[in-house]
Amino acid sequence: MKNSTIKLTFLLFVLPVFFSTHTLAQQTVKGKVVDLESQFPLPGVNVKFIDGDFDKGVATTPNGAFKIENVPLGRHQIRFTFIGYKPLVQTIVVNAGREVILNISIEESTAVLEEFEISSNEERTVNNEMAIISAQQFSVEETERYAGSRGDPARMASNFAGVQGADDSRNDIIVRGNSPLGVIYRVEGITIPNPNHFAISGSSGGPLSILNNKFLGNSDFFSGAFPAEYGNSTAGVFDLKIRNGNSEKTEFTGQVGLFGAEFLMEGPLSKKSAASYLVMYRKATLKIFNMLGLDLGTSAIPNYQDFAAKVNLPFEKGGNLSLWAMGGNSNINILISEQTDSTQIDLYGENTKDQRFGTGMLVGGATYTKPLNETSFIKSTTCVNLEQQLSNHDTVSRDPNNWSNVSLAPYMAYNFNKIRYSNSSSFNKKLNKKNTLKVGWVADFTNFSFIDSATTNSSLQTYRNRFNKEGSYFMIQPYLSWKHKFSDDLILTAGLTSLYMSLGDSYSPIEPRMGLKWNVSEKGALSFGMGYHSQTQPLYTRYYINEGNTTAHNEDLGLTYSKHIVLGYSHQLNKNFGLKTEVYYQDLTGIPVETSASAFSLTNAGSGFARVFPDTLNNNGTGCNYGLEVTIQRYFNKNWHALFSGCLYNSRYTPSDGIERNTSFNGIYAANFLAGREFQIKNNTLGLGVKVTGAGGKRKGIVDHVASEDQGEVIFQDAGFNESQFKDYFRFDIKTTYKINKNKVTHEIGVDLVNVTSSKNILSYSYAPNSTPDLNDDVVENYQLGFLPIFYYRIDF
Repeated sequence: MKNSTIKLTFLLFVLPVFFSTHTLAQQTVKGKVVDLESQFPLPGVNVKFIDGDFDKGVATTPNGAFKIENVPLGRHQIRFTFIGYKPLVQTIVVNAGREVILNISIEESTAVLEEFEISSNEERTVNNEMAIISAQQFSVEETERYAGSRGDPARMASNFAGVQGADDSRNDIIVRGNSPLGVIYRVEGITIPNPNHFAISGSSGGPLSILNNKFLGNSDFFSGAFPAEYGNSTAGVFDLKIRNGNSEKTEFTGQVGLFGAEFLMEGPLSKKSAASYLVMYRKATLKIFNMLGLDLGTSAIPNYQDFAAKVNLPFEKGGNLSLWAMGGNSNINILISEQTDSTQIDLYGENTKDQRFGTGMLVGGATYTKPLNETSFIKSTTCVNLEQQLSNHDTVSRDPNNWSNVSLAPYMAYNFNKIRYSNSSSFNKKLNKKNTLKVGWVADFTNFSFIDSATTNSSLQTYRNRFNKEGSYFMIQPYLSWKHKFSDDLILTAGLTSLYMSLGDSYSPIEPRMGLKWNVSEKGALSFGMGYHSQTQPLYTRYYINEGNTTAHNEDLGLTYSKHIVLGYSHQLNKNFGLKTEVYYQDLTGIPVETSASAFSLTNAGSGFARVFPDTLNNNGTGCNYGLEVTIQRYFNKNWHALFSGCLYNSRYTPSDGIERNTSFNGIYAANFLAGREFQIKNNTLGLGVKVTGAGGKRKGIVDHVASEDQGEVIFQDAGFNESQFKDYFRFDIKTTYKINKNKVTHEIGVDLVNVTSSKNILSYSYAPNSTPDLNDDVVENYQLGFLPIFYYRIDF
């Protein structure tokens, strides 16, 4: 396999270089500038390139638009200045095959400022004007630039301090020791279903993201004490933006690689009205590359497809209507019965069952925005969300004396469906230079159906319903946020929210949120945040029917709560280096635990492909997370960048037996080092990037071999649960790209070499019975992904 990979890499890189020719290509940079708080277009903003020999500039038009043509290819910095507003510097990359479109928000100063020069770096403020701590903005370029990110927002976020991946084969993320269940994704103010292929009900991750970075704009990620508008989350929030298509010129992107063949097309619907469209589609190609001998962690071939589309319709007097949709479906057949020997372990399935599994999600909506005047605007999104998971499992039995002698018996099947209708509306009012008010709500009405049956005696083929529920519910989250600037150096944000769900005891009291930022010097800033957060648990966990019962017994579960306190300090070491550190404490209450004394807690769920089948639960569980995070960043300048992020943390919980334990996500530490360098070869660019990741090993316990044999899966004893760890995690990734710019066309070839050293990182134990009489031999170690070369070719024109 390695020889074929080397040959393919050679062809991908050498042939395009051989056939490329040098052309003096240029491109157009355009966009719009608005006020950060009111979103009102700003005329007369000075837009100017400030690097190298190219220093062309323009002023924005009465509707805030700007356009600069004949921009040389490569990386540039643009400065936006306007009297009375804080200056902003934006870094962009200009390629021959695509125009650069920017949506810029600048903040009004509390003092009267004249235009002036500032030093430049890549540190960016987030899109949400109410967020001043534990918040990061990320760009499409970052999801592509960082080695190992695979163009996936979640995998890219695992480079942030305090955030780490739970599993190489999935993109679940652990934020400050919390379960991935506490992470939500929002698009245009609406919480969307799990945006991943092969998603398990109630989870937030999966093996492959449906979110294609090519249709996303700059977006925000929050890891704690987030503003009041973000409800129903205790761990982290992705606030994603869908970009508009090019309103003046038709453009096309095509790409083929390990994870699919895809295209994206965008362009004007009407040049007179600046209306535009954007549409993309991707289809799996893993079957082709599996034939090359690449180890994907499974012998089964995953099938999937996804799409995204947006139509943007601007109106007179600043109103705008956008119609958008995204979705995908996936299926896989993991047939353990076809394995040829006992050493074969499937990373994605149970090693005693044939599994046929499929998922689907679809989100479609309309977003209307309208500046009412220079100080206020409204925004409203209405959409429908659909999601489905279905599966069929057969138990695999083998003759202990003849491995190839296999018998199958039906084990279980399920079909979970949800349809949710949502509205998110807000009103922003900029009262004056120092005060901004935002009020709004997020409301959902959901219909659901959970059907699941499993065998009670495979030989007699008798079954019982584990889930059998159809119903609906309503949920609403109103909020109020306020921002006050004592000065440009001292800013306060505060807010109130609440959450009501028409199921069980699911109503939160008023949840206060607060943030404070103080620029103690020209280079240093202190920040503080606190908040009271609530979240519902996965809906299906309410409706599990215990064996021997005919009705569900957890329908009255209440909310889980988390109190966040964060203290941070950031320091600009020089124009190219920045330091950021945060210390945090989180107190969790209302965690579902079993009513009988045990080590079970839902705080340990949320990663992997397994659902939860809980006994009778109550909300008496507790937990806490605390830690220290450090980020040192060398911003991209003079063709290179570097980033170190690290955290030391502790994540503990107390279940119904009263014994405090480590959570399943308590790795104690995690650290990343990333670096990248670009080499200009005429108009072409060679990019090299590396990433080194180290983290504490996965938690484990003492295997109960008798219970494991009875259940057909690994069961740990309560005693000593999560008190030991597998060996520490280590991974080294390398990414290489070569970008060829010709006249109005850009070719890009890339190879992302994941786990170059083939480190054997242990993920978990797996139950895999064999012919030996020793029960210890039936438990084997599951390893995370080994060496995986991810390659692609892309063309923009």
